[in-house]
Amino acid sequence: MSSAPNILLVHGAWHGAWCWERQFAPWLRERGFAVECLDLPGHGVPGPKRIPWLSVSDYADAVVAAIERSPGPVVVAGHSMGGFGVQHVMARRPANLMGAGLVASAPPRGVVGVVLHLLKARPVDFLRTVFTFDLYQLVKSRAAAQAMFYSERLPPAEVDAHWRALQNESYRAFLDMLMLDLPQPGRVDPALPKWVVGGALDTIFPPPDIEATARTYGVEGRIYPGMAHNLMLDIGWQQVAEDFAAWISTLRQTPG
Repeated sequence: MSSAPNILLVHGAWHGAWCWERQFAPWLRERGFAVECLDLPGHGVPGPKRIPWLSVSDYADAVVAAIERSPGPVVVAGHSMGGFGVQHVMARRPANLMGAGLVASAPPRGVVGVVLHLLKARPVDFLRTVFTFDLYQLVKSRAAAQAMFYSERLPPAEVDAHWRALQNESYRAFLDMLMLDLPQPGRVDPALPKWVVGGALDTIFPPPDIEATARTYGVEGRIYPGMAHNLMLDIGWQQVAEDFAAWISTLRQTPG
């Protein structure tokens, strides 16, 4: 196939397709890429309302279905929890999967590090989350969202707009990422092109996590200075988009 592959962008916990659609996906489309931004099951409605007891496998099923609907090769990129799901998709080896990007992704060993960080930084909110099975407790304030997702350079109006779009998340998916359903890197095709990036200021999956994920999949990760967890929305997102597009341009135009 002589044209560029289709791009599928997968959001992380508490987010939806909107996080890619606000600037990252339009930037790619302006440069000729066909881009789909997927709302995972239970996502797309902002606010604290609880969503069904969905699993990471449910999310991976939705990503695989979107890949298989594509008429041609697909490059999929997943952010955070979405990257965790993409790792499961990589192990399933959909026939037309051409490459996979892990953007500030949860590492294959799971999110124990996040739990330890939250127990230290926000013990009351985290314990309230555990006892109520309500993950919205962790993003219920604008200040919490700022600290988790963005550098201090992002203008307050943008932080506010992004915070208002957040929603609840499946507690089952959190348990899967903690221990119940970890990825199996050994089942991933070593020849599948992979792109692994993170932010230097990320407190959820900090640089050591990103670098360990990159090593696991046999690639060199990139850490963006001055950027926090939400690389597609934080100050500097254009550089991430440019690098993603440049990486895609290096791929063979056939699946595999």
